[in-house]
Amino acid sequence: MIRFEQVSVTYDDTAAPALGGVDLTVPEGELCLLVGPSGVGKSTLLGTVSGLVPHFTGGTLHGRVTVAGRDTRTHKPRELTDVVGTVGQDPLAHFVTDTVEDELAYGMESLGVAPAVMRRRVEETLDLLGLATLRDRPIATLSGGQQQRVAIGSVLTTHPKVLVLDEPTSALDPGAAEEVLAVLQRLVHDLGTTVLMAEHRLERVVQYADRVILLPAPGAAPVVGDPAQIMAVSPVHPPVVALGKLAGWSPLPLSVRDARRAAAPLRERLTTSGLRPGPASERADEPGSGQPRKPVRRLRATGAWGLAPNSGKGRAGEKSPEPPTPAQTTGLTIRHTHLTALRDVDLTVREGETIALMGRNGAGKSTLLRTLVGAHRPTTGSVRVGGLKPHSTAPAELLRHVGLVPQEPRDLLYADTVAGECEAADGDARAEPGTCRALVDDLLPGVADATHPRDLSEGQRLALALAVVLTARPPLILLDEPTRGLDYAAKERLVEILRGLAAEGRAIVLATHDVELAAELAHRVVVIADGEVVADGPTAEVVVASPAFAPQVAKILAPLPWLTVPQVRGALEAAEGTA
Repeated sequence: MIRFEQVSVTYDDTAAPALGGVDLTVPEGELCLLVGPSGVGKSTLLGTVSGLVPHFTGGTLHGRVTVAGRDTRTHKPRELTDVVGTVGQDPLAHFVTDTVEDELAYGMESLGVAPAVMRRRVEETLDLLGLATLRDRPIATLSGGQQQRVAIGSVLTTHPKVLVLDEPTSALDPGAAEEVLAVLQRLVHDLGTTVLMAEHRLERVVQYADRVILLPAPGAAPVVGDPAQIMAVSPVHPPVVALGKLAGWSPLPLSVRDARRAAAPLRERLTTSGLRPGPASERADEPGSGQPRKPVRRLRATGAWGLAPNSGKGRAGEKSPEPPTPAQTTGLTIRHTHLTALRDVDLTVREGETIALMGRNGAGKSTLLRTLVGAHRPTTGSVRVGGLKPHSTAPAELLRHVGLVPQEPRDLLYADTVAGECEAADGDARAEPGTCRALVDDLLPGVADATHPRDLSEGQRLALALAVVLTARPPLILLDEPTRGLDYAAKERLVEILRGLAAEGRAIVLATHDVELAAELAHRVVVIADGEVVADGPTAEVVVASPAFAPQVAKILAPLPWLTVPQVRGALEAAEGTA
């Protein structure tokens, strides 16, 4: 169905190819998973299938790509739309119309599908993806995960022979991701649709793949094979594979079910060790934590990074007044025209605490974060950030108390260069010139001043946006889906950075669907459903009690309390050391 013949792609103004040595075939009716670290050319390879590379992106394509017999060099993207359906990383860039139902119908209208057929397909897709209640909603009012489902639905209605998907589950809650993957499985098995998908959250998708294509490095030839074979050599792999390697299981499991069948001896070793995982704040450097003993990365205790030193004494040696709580909501309700986004939310965020907000798409997580930065005025109840009412506080004052890194970091970046972003951040925060640049040097070593933010990877843009927020040294940091688009290595770097900030006393609240991130980083998990808090407690208690939010290791080793592979590794090393 898809044939790559000695394909390489070189973009303008770059000497080395972004993609090289691709010579392979993706057969009809297969789900093929494209994996590799960030920046190795996965999106470029996908773009060659739809014709976006090079017709839209520019650059030079050598070799030939054919889809259902059509050469993408001579067929522009619009001439491939009846064969190839594409969903990119950014759903907003995909939309043409204003409402959900119109967007689902637009592609079929462009292809001249009969009205009766259009109506049936729209209804089928609304039901398949759980969008029926959203059919009349303006797309701009949807959550990021809801928008991602609409984008996927808009290509499903045209019934393409090939689906090209770039990070299709990155903004979806675990339940919605399973629904989308079930739909893709049905299309592959029942209709013979060919699916080529790039995804960083391999724990969600690798068990469904018929074949895996690994891009090991930029310009390097791909490695192709069955999922277990490729996961054994891939630098990126899900926790279930990492646990299998640690325990020496063969063959390597790809699903929780297969891992549980092999896990009895490992459970016995952990039980007899007598060790237990420590709290989140201790996982980075305590015995049995599962990570090498090393200091938590502390990001400059003074100056650009640190909170002002505080001895806790007043002028006469008396104890200073208690600082205000970083954030507190009491009976908080947010109503929009036809929607109650939050209902009677009570939440206290303490200094040095990391909280993960979890829940299905549209539950109200992003609304709560935006309320904490003053974007929404409470309908009823109260909200305080550093003792201030955020909705009635001047932005220049508020950014000294709270900073938000949005779902799309590019929404925070508007200058043409990294240097321009840093200068603007210094000015907005009334910080010393060079403050933001110092943060960028810590977070993004080697990134030149002249680099355009759009030329950065997703992880680099996130780090730049975080540096912009931290320039004002707010004691409360909010992040909305911070691991969207990040590979495992980039996520580890983010965890290290956030741990260091929490160790300095910063309070961190992140809205996420990444259960592995929550297990690794958060002290508390708050679950929101339909605008209400339905669970609030220590991470280990909340995530293990919920099958939807439990990480892979917790499912495999249940009822033992282990959540992550590093915790298990540390326990086994500690047990061997005392043997």
